[in-house]
Formats: sequence, C-alpha cells, structure tokens
Amino acid sequence: MSTVRDVFQTLCQTAPLELQMDFDNSGFLLGHGDQPVSRTLLSLDVTDAVIEEAIREKADLIVSHHPLIFHPLRSVTDDTPEGRRILRLIENGISVISMHTNLDIADGGVNDVLMAALGILTESALDEEGCGRVGVLDAKLSMQEFLPRVKEALRCSGLRYVDAGKRVYRVAVMGGSGADSIDRAAALGCDTYVTADIKYHQFQRALDLGLNLIDADHFNTENPVIPALLGRLQSRHPDVEFRISAAHQAIIRFA
Repeated sequence: MSTVRDVFQTLCQTAPLELQMDFDNSGFLLGHGDQPVSRTLLSLDVTDAVIEEAIREKADLIVSHHPLIFHPLRSVTDDTPEGRRILRLIENGISVISMHTNLDIADGGVNDVLMAALGILTESALDEEGCGRVGVLDAKLSMQEFLPRVKEALRCSGLRYVDAGKRVYRVAVMGGSGADSIDRAAALGCDTYVTADIKYHQFQRALDLGLNLIDADHFNTENPVIPALLGRLQSRHPDVEFRISAAHQAIIRFA
C-alpha cells in the first residue's frame, strides 16, 4: 500500500523542492511518512472546511498548494486559528503535503496548466526565477473576445481589468499574485497579462505601459492545477483514492 512518503516522492518528481523560492515552505509538513494512505483530499488551501471534509471522508492525507505552515511557529495551541487547525489534523491522523512555488515553476505546474486552460501556446518563462509563462494565441482577439474566454475557462465570478487598446495575442500569465511582473510582461513584448491580486496603482502602471491587464482572482488562476495534479497522482498510486475538495471554493464574490 502507498504511504504518505510515497505520495510525497511522486509530488517531488512532479515539482522538485529545489525549485521553491527562498521565502517558501513547501514540502511534507505534518504527519508520519510511513502512514498508509487509502484516501487523499486535494485542495488549494488547508482551511477549516477542508479539514472537516477530510475528517468526514476519512482521508489520511491532504495535498495542498498553499503551505499549511508558512511562517515559523512559536506555539501550537487552540488559542490561534492556525494552532487549532494543526491540532485538529493531528488528532484525526491526517497528514499534510504542500507544494507551492515549486509547483508554480515546475514544467506542467500551475502556470503551464493556466496557459493550456486559456489556449495559449507557451514560449518561455515570464520571470528570471522561472515563474509565470509567456506565449501566443492562435489568432489575435479583441479584449471583448478574450475576457469571456478567461472568465469561462477559469470559472470566475467576475474579472477586474484595464483595456490598453491592444489586441490580445502575445500573453503573459502568472497564477496567484503576479503584480511585481507587470513591467517584465511589457518588456517582453506582451500585449496582455493575466494574473491576480492587482492594486489600483498597478492597473494605472499597466495603462502607462500599454499593457492589457486582467485580474482573474488568486484562487481561480491557481486552482486549475488541482485536477491536473490529481490525474498524475492517481496514475502513479492506483491503490489510493484521490478526491478534489468540494468544500474549498473561491472566496471573493461579485454582487
């Protein structure tokens, strides 16, 4: 039977830990490596709702994108939300593996899956660390043609964007928070950039650069990797039942 460590090794082959950025805390974060795994829940985050779902579904393992433990802990008690989550997991024998920026950067990871979802042919990475992607569509589109494609492909409740008056053809993407790469996308000759967590002045900067900028939400730009990850894990571990969390959804809504 597959163990937590076996699943972790498969994930490391998909997204090697050495790819993660210096600030990150990807890896096997909680549990026993030799614990047998019969059922695994996949989710972008390890939230209270995901933990309760894992308990109901009798899951042995949660595989997440965002790390369960990101900053150093001084204590693990029920006085804090993070402490309560960790205690709940330990009490119910549920292990956690989190693959974050290494999965962003890896071939076939967050950004490659995002490119494929939007119908963009990848040419290169966006930044010098290998994160984000740049590529081209098979035909030029107006923003009014491209926006519905993004909204439908990523299942967004809504999009925040600025139209710089360019037709959409050479596109950069970065799943999650990618505002720091706006200038880079423009410097690489992109007419359009799809990412998330954009601030007001950053939209202004995009207009100054003549760059169409689309904020498609942090969750929605990263979540497409979860089904892809499930497929890879299921093929390598047929003795384990892998499920995508039904409890974890995008939290931002538009009225």
